[in-house]
Amino acid sequence: MTATATQNKLKPLADRVVLEVIDDQEQTTGGIFIPDTAREKPQQGRVVAVGPGKRLENGQLEPMNVSEGQVVLFQKYAGTDIKFGDTEFKILAERDILGVIEG
Repeated sequence: MTATATQNKLKPLADRVVLEVIDDQEQTTGGIFIPDTAREKPQQGRVVAVGPGKRLENGQLEPMNVSEGQVVLFQKYAGTDIKFGDTEFKILAERDILGVIEG
């Protein structure tokens, strides 16, 4: 299932974001691949869906600071991991996003 297909089926609520986890294979300089159990969790993801935003006390909706298609850095243990097909996704609150990677 592609990110676009998932985006149409999974709509985050409030100030939550769905990320497609970008998982770079780690390899040592000698060419040995590091197994998943020994690697640190990936901390980059591509935004595939965003919620409408956070509802403020005065009833207004605070808009999201990220949009679909952006690549972001997120906190190491943030959010909830889910899997659709062979693709890993993460649902997390916008406050757990540390920054946007531009370029």
